[in-house]
Amino acid sequence: MPKFNVEKSITIAAPQEQVFNTVRDFKQWPKWSPWLNAEPDCTLEYNPDGKSYSWEGQVIGSGEMEIISEESPNQITYQLTFLKPWKSTSQVEFRFEPEGDQTKATWTMAGSLPVFLFWMKKMTVAMIGMDYQRGLAMLKPYIESGSNPSRLSFTGETTQAACQYIGITTESRLEDLGTTTSRDFTKLANWLKETNTKATGAPFSITHRFDMVSQITNFTAGIPIESAPSSPPEGFIVAQRPATKTFAIQHTGPYHHLGNAWAAGMFRARNKVFTQNKKLDCFEVYENDPGETPANELLTTVHFPLK
Repeated sequence: MPKFNVEKSITIAAPQEQVFNTVRDFKQWPKWSPWLNAEPDCTLEYNPDGKSYSWEGQVIGSGEMEIISEESPNQITYQLTFLKPWKSTSQVEFRFEPEGDQTKATWTMAGSLPVFLFWMKKMTVAMIGMDYQRGLAMLKPYIESGSNPSRLSFTGETTQAACQYIGITTESRLEDLGTTTSRDFTKLANWLKETNTKATGAPFSITHRFDMVSQITNFTAGIPIESAPSSPPEGFIVAQRPATKTFAIQHTGPYHHLGNAWAAGMFRARNKVFTQNKKLDCFEVYENDPGETPANELLTTVHFPLK
């Protein structure tokens, strides 16, 4: 069976014992788990001894996590058993190391895929790695401030009208996406100001392609406009976003947590909660101005086109 290993780390501004105790408590996992975040209403059952819990969900499948060894405040080892969408068992570990007055938390998984899914090894490592990064990125503020700044609201089916827009198409590594997106929207905003062109709707970005293994995305940053310029500047495009029905998920919080909304949508598409129209690109709409809105109150709606 094809074996795989995943390891991700983050540094948390809290004592080692506090970080250990938070992760050790399964009842706190819904506050930061990247999977429970995607389906907050799934069924959870906790063993009275606190050493295991199980879940049953429509979109994240079902399974059980059990502590098989622990050494406070340094390490916890788990057995992770998936029952759905397919049966598998993996060993998961959290390690905690002091770094000055902070703590480095390292999350690992060692497992294997069914033989018939050998071709998914690279994709599986990339997917779990992204899930781990999303989870650690929520664990950090939860421990440091007592709350998770990333919240999801499942709007469901919407109807999106067609719109004409001016945009910039760019390829970017995922780790650089915040900088790249900000740069492109600044260029677009400056053009609007210079040409006295009014936006007719909220800015958005269309994801044309995302390679999960290489972590490279191709996207267009766009702003709706009423009439097209006769000759857009070099590097700009004028195009039409088609009318479509979408499954919409609204994210409240900093943009670097937007992967939570995308993951929640992809979980639902894979599990037939909605039927995605893969001939149309997904897009995210920025509902308020990041220049005037606190990061924890930023509203972004991610749209998955429907058949």
